[in-house]
Amino acid sequence: MHKIENTRNIFQKARFVMILLLSVNITYSIQAQPVLKTGTGNMPEQWVDAVTGHLVKRLISNPGKHRSFYFHNNPFIGDLMVFYGSKPDRQSNNTPDGYVKSVSVNSSDNQLYSYNLTTGVTRRLTNCSGVMYGEIVNQRNKEAYYQIKDSVFGVNVLSGKNRFIFKFPDDFKASITTVNANGTLLAGAFASPLEKEITKKYPSKGGYFNRIFEAKLPRTLFTIDIRTGVLSKIFTDSAWLNHVQFSPTDPDLLMFCHEGPWQKVDRIWTINVASKEAPTLIHKRSMDMEIAGHEWFSSDGKYIWYDLQLPRGKEFFVGGTRLSDGKEIKFHVTRNEWSVHYASSWDQDHFAGDGGAHKSVANAPDGKWIYYFTPGRNKDGEYLQSEKLVDLNNHDYQLEPNVHFSPDQQWIIFRANFEGHPDIYAVKIKKQK
Repeated sequence: MHKIENTRNIFQKARFVMILLLSVNITYSIQAQPVLKTGTGNMPEQWVDAVTGHLVKRLISNPGKHRSFYFHNNPFIGDLMVFYGSKPDRQSNNTPDGYVKSVSVNSSDNQLYSYNLTTGVTRRLTNCSGVMYGEIVNQRNKEAYYQIKDSVFGVNVLSGKNRFIFKFPDDFKASITTVNANGTLLAGAFASPLEKEITKKYPSKGGYFNRIFEAKLPRTLFTIDIRTGVLSKIFTDSAWLNHVQFSPTDPDLLMFCHEGPWQKVDRIWTINVASKEAPTLIHKRSMDMEIAGHEWFSSDGKYIWYDLQLPRGKEFFVGGTRLSDGKEIKFHVTRNEWSVHYASSWDQDHFAGDGGAHKSVANAPDGKWIYYFTPGRNKDGEYLQSEKLVDLNNHDYQLEPNVHFSPDQQWIIFRANFEGHPDIYAVKIKKQK
């Protein structure tokens, strides 16, 4: 009996020592992080932002240039995040930037990769030689979708197996931008040859943007059945139909926008791709120079959120429309807190923003931050209380940071170039003690 008790005591003491050592190691690990101003040359793998006190880390250790997805394109399948990265032997500056700009990607310099948020392991998913684009991931069937010229492909994010899905006919050369909730339909918008000529002749946004809007050329929304390869034309209008996104919960609900100068358009619309009924306007402008845009679905599919300004450049809000009854809500933010893009948390309790440069629409004197927002209410109405997470004063906003909440809601993931090239970072929402 005494031997058993002595053995138990020895085991308990050893266990206590192990726990103590682990605790000391974790504490040392946290305290040992260097406190640095973000973007002052090459940064270590992780550091504490000297201004905000939040832990920041670079996610991808592979050499090359890496970009996370556009703000409304969900990149996650479980603990895996899909992203674009250059091959180690090819480090081109031309990398995918959202769902439209990616057509300028240079050759095979960029491939789809997965990154395991738990283990930190990176895996290359594609090895394509042509210009590829598409930031389209479906959790249901574990696939990411991409396009090369007129052909559409899928890659299983778990196995890495690529497959051919569809080839556009010669009279309907279009681009995919989204997949529906149950992984059965891809969708996008078809542009006329005349519009493509405008883009080719005036390749910069400053050159083609107003010209395409003023031309009033027809665009057509379409779907592709992933199982059968059937192409269906859903809706055509003499307007610049863009920003096409499926609801994350309703497989038949498609959102799109009337692109152009935001102060000239009622921008945000939805359509049921099954019934093909007339589109529904989500937010009607109520004053001169009002703008609403950079719209996205909440993860539960109940709201469409958007950047709302009443009027443009004067008063700033994160606006939302509840799809069940059309009720609108707006959360006020200050000029400095205005962000190029916002994101909502998975539990719908918080927002994040990627800030904005001085020359952005808000002309904010101090807006270059990653923000974490908590909704509140005061005598003036609903507002967002902000916390600064990352100092981006050394970041060039020609690369938009495009924030994402991590699946566990402990981190905000963003892209930045403050080390001289595009890379992917994460900031811990909760400060280290």
